[in-house]
Amino acid sequence: MPELPDVTVYVERLRAIVGGHVIEGIRLGSPFLVRSFEPPLDAAKGKRVASVRRLGKRIVFELEDELFLVLHLMIAGRLHFRERGAKLAKKFGLLALDFSHGSLVLTEAGTKRRASLYVARGEAALAEFDRGGLEPIGSSLADFERALRAESHTLKRSLTDPTLFSGIGNAYSDEILHRARLSPMALTGSLDRAAIERLHTATNEVLVEWTERLRAEAGEGFPEKVTAFRPEMAVHGRYGKPCPVCGAPVQRIVHASNEINYCPRCQTGGRLLADRALSRLLKRDFPRTLEELEEHKRQRSG
Repeated sequence: MPELPDVTVYVERLRAIVGGHVIEGIRLGSPFLVRSFEPPLDAAKGKRVASVRRLGKRIVFELEDELFLVLHLMIAGRLHFRERGAKLAKKFGLLALDFSHGSLVLTEAGTKRRASLYVARGEAALAEFDRGGLEPIGSSLADFERALRAESHTLKRSLTDPTLFSGIGNAYSDEILHRARLSPMALTGSLDRAAIERLHTATNEVLVEWTERLRAEAGEGFPEKVTAFRPEMAVHGRYGKPCPVCGAPVQRIVHASNEINYCPRCQTGGRLLADRALSRLLKRDFPRTLEELEEHKRQRSG
C-alpha cells in the first residue's frame, strides 16, 4: 500500500502535471470504485484542478467550487499518466480523468476491488476523511510521545494506526523500528525516554530519506514503480536475507496477508518473536533464539 513517502511524491507530481488543468472527461471502468453518491462523480467534469494534497494515505484533488475527489489507492491501486484517451484495461482499469494534455489512469491489480473514490463538497465534508493522526515528519518529540502513549499497543500497531500517526503503514513501520533498534512487539508503555527519542528520530529519518529517494527517482516524470518492496530496504520484504547492519537473517511474523519483518539481533536481543502459524506447527520445538533456529535447520537438513 502506498504510504507517506509514496503518496507525497504522487501528490507533488500530480500537482505539477495536472494542477491548473481542466478535467475534460471522466471514464469509469468499475462502478465499485466510487463510494459516494452526492455530489455525483460527473460534477467533477469541466472543473479545474486547483491543487492536489495528501490526507493520510489518501490523495485529494481540490477542484473549483470547493469540490474534492478523495482517492485511496489501498494495496494495489496505482496511478499512471498516459496519452490523452488512453484505453482502460478491462481487468485492471478503474478510472480515467482526461485532460487536454493526457489522461490520468487508475489501475488496480488483482481481483479484489479495494481502491476507493469519494466526491465531497466543502472543507467540512473533506474533514470527515481525516483520521486525526499526527503528521510524523517535523513533529516535536513531545507531540510524538503524546501520540505514541495515547493508547497501549505494540509499537507496530501504534505506528500504523491512522488515528495516532498519519501515513505510516506496514512497510515503513518495519524500516522505522529497525532503524530505532526496537522490537515491533514492544508495548508503547514500556519504552523509556531514550527509546522514545530513538523512535522519534528514526521515524523522521526514514520517512524523509525515502521521500527524497522516491522524489529523485520520479524526477520530472511520473512515479510508475510504486511498490512496498524495494531492495534498498533494510528488513521489509527481506525475510531470510542478511540484515544490512549485523548480517543476521531477517525474520518475520505472519498475520493474515501482512508480515512483520525484523532483525532479531538488532531489535530483540537475538530472541525470535513467535509466529502464530509456525508456533502452532512446531509447538514446544519453536526456536527461541537465532542459535536455536540454526540448530533446528541443521537437524532438519541432516
